[in-house]
Amino acid sequence: MNWDRVAVAGLGAVTAQGPAAADLWEGARTGRVRIRPLEGYGGSYIGGEADSSPAARWEYQRPSGFRERALDFALMATAEAFAALPAGAVASERIGLVLGTCNGGLLSGRAWLRDRDPELARLVTPQPIAERVATAFGITGPVLALNTACASGANAIGLGVDLLRLGRADAVLAGGADALPDVVLAGFNALESLSPTPAAPYSGNREGLSLGEGSGMVLLLRAATADRLGLPAVAEILGYGLSADGFHPTAPRPDGSGAARAIKSALRLSGVRPEQVGYVNGHGTGTPKNDVAETLAIRAAYGEAADRLLVSSTKSVIGHLLGAAGAVEAIVTARALADRVAPPTANFRERDPECDLNYVFDGALPLTTDVAVSNNFAFAGANAALVLARPGRVAAPPVPVTDEVVITGTAVLTPSGQSTDEVRAAWRDGRTPDDPMLDLDVDPYLSRKERRRMDRLSMVSVVVAARALADAGLTTGTESVGVIFGTGTGPMEAMERFSLPVLTEGHAAADPGVFPNTVYNQAAGQIALHLGLYGPTSTLTVGHASGPAACMYATDLLRMGHAETLLCVATDVLTPSVRYAYASSGLDLTVVEGGVGLVLERRSAAEHRGARILGTLAGSGISSGRVGREPGSRLGDATFRAMSAALAEAGAQPSDVGSVWLATTGRGALARPESRALRRLFPGGGPELLSPRRVLGDPVGAGGALCTALALQHPGRPGLAVVNSTSIGSTEISLVLRREVRG
Repeated sequence: MNWDRVAVAGLGAVTAQGPAAADLWEGARTGRVRIRPLEGYGGSYIGGEADSSPAARWEYQRPSGFRERALDFALMATAEAFAALPAGAVASERIGLVLGTCNGGLLSGRAWLRDRDPELARLVTPQPIAERVATAFGITGPVLALNTACASGANAIGLGVDLLRLGRADAVLAGGADALPDVVLAGFNALESLSPTPAAPYSGNREGLSLGEGSGMVLLLRAATADRLGLPAVAEILGYGLSADGFHPTAPRPDGSGAARAIKSALRLSGVRPEQVGYVNGHGTGTPKNDVAETLAIRAAYGEAADRLLVSSTKSVIGHLLGAAGAVEAIVTARALADRVAPPTANFRERDPECDLNYVFDGALPLTTDVAVSNNFAFAGANAALVLARPGRVAAPPVPVTDEVVITGTAVLTPSGQSTDEVRAAWRDGRTPDDPMLDLDVDPYLSRKERRRMDRLSMVSVVVAARALADAGLTTGTESVGVIFGTGTGPMEAMERFSLPVLTEGHAAADPGVFPNTVYNQAAGQIALHLGLYGPTSTLTVGHASGPAACMYATDLLRMGHAETLLCVATDVLTPSVRYAYASSGLDLTVVEGGVGLVLERRSAAEHRGARILGTLAGSGISSGRVGREPGSRLGDATFRAMSAALAEAGAQPSDVGSVWLATTGRGALARPESRALRRLFPGGGPELLSPRRVLGDPVGAGGALCTALALQHPGRPGLAVVNSTSIGSTEISLVLRREVRG
């Protein structure tokens, strides 16, 4: 673990202020409001619409005449941030990319529902967008997409810092991107959240939020690397914190306690005292509930130091950029530190006695301190806080006390069985499921009232989460346990239920009861709400590698002291449209529904409570190829690098491996790169090659997690178990498991 300082060495942004990060900062610094009537809506909506034309210089596979606006924004912002890195300074396989988004390729999804073009289906979910950005810039290191709704951009930057500190990459592009489709406007309008005038965060008589669109990306390097390359740092990222409200699908916890946990965690992990912070770039949406809850959260987190803070909201000048908000606001925070200026909150009307902090309303103010914090809070109660500092002006963050990460509980739900033993028996006997859909009794876990407005993705996730906790001997209702969720196709059922009436009948048909379920992290929020889990939360959307991505991230968070225990859940459910998309894709895949829960703990915590330990997650590795390009992906280079990195992290050699659980069905074009990688790593053969998905079907994002649960109890060859997963695009993840020896 390399606990060097992490420098922000490059900035890129596309917002309503203009096509560059300098435009964003100039608009934020001067309080220039760019929230105005949106084109094409006859004055019905206002928002922070980006003027930039599509990024036509970058090509990607798409239907003729169509471009995915969110992807174009991400390409433009990444190009600006990446330009700070000298060509060839870092090898492509050592450069990573983490993209946060709330809506992903929702414009592509909208067009898919109408046209059923397979090329559109490939652009809907977040991971293909991240992979196409990586391909455009020759990035073949870790490529990850995550979706914690409006906290996504901040969460992505925090995860990017982790990739550097854990040695998974030497340079990382991290941030967020979202466009502003009409279905999103219809959803927020149905919730009665939109303000008829530009948002006035923290101001009395505020009327709601203003939406915006665009992208923000930062180039992250270890400070030593930036110094070696002669790159000046705009700021340093000291650390970040995550938490779950576990309260409501859309509203924040009223007392701000959930958000305060994220802020306190960020300060603790950064080694920063509350009185060292001089400026907070607030979440500041302009909605009555959010602004008051954030005020209380800041008071709870900073105590007496809260009254000395300068606080402002960038959303007042560009709108709420959803999944990109945390990234563009981190950029503003970095520039605020660099220029020693606290930017104002625009559109102030009158004081609100419940928003009683030192909000910056009347023009920018001098900033004399060296530390600032950026807050982002989201639908489904996901909270994130980033701690930034002027380069070299404060002590480096404390090195965490690391520990092994063990697995203490599992639960599986598949059409082939609803326990590990049942699924193992079906696999052993070669029984393929008759129906790809789950037949699940949720009554023991959720009442009719509780599930009235839940989608199936959330219901399956809550059930498998409850079973995994019970298997680990843990109770619900604990502040210290968090939820890391993985899903490949995400909330497609809710997206279809919400979008189709809007597209066919107009915005008046938007259902406010369905709209909250359209965010990918709603299932994680429902787990937190129903099981009372308030620790760190995040949702990764890495296609068919989502489950292992969640396990890898949870392991990293545990090792770095974010929590003692994390619940990993990977779930995917099918709709007729999803099944049709796979059937028309040309892939040799039989997809099924599935949910898997794994309880991960620091070994010291598990042993302290006398937990049964099933095994150790000893190592993880991630790499990527290039979408649609030869020869890298076809030669299996990415799979080889992922397995090699996982074994190195585990301190193991290929000869220590007893079994490899294949990412694919072991046949067809998708299997060939993995087969080549296996021949390179094990030239003399050796490990047992196992492919349960060939019999059981592939439960999309839950497939790798299912193999992990099976591997822990497999009575096969002795030695380590390697679990491989592929996003189907170009991202490969490998986990190394050491099964517990039982006397």
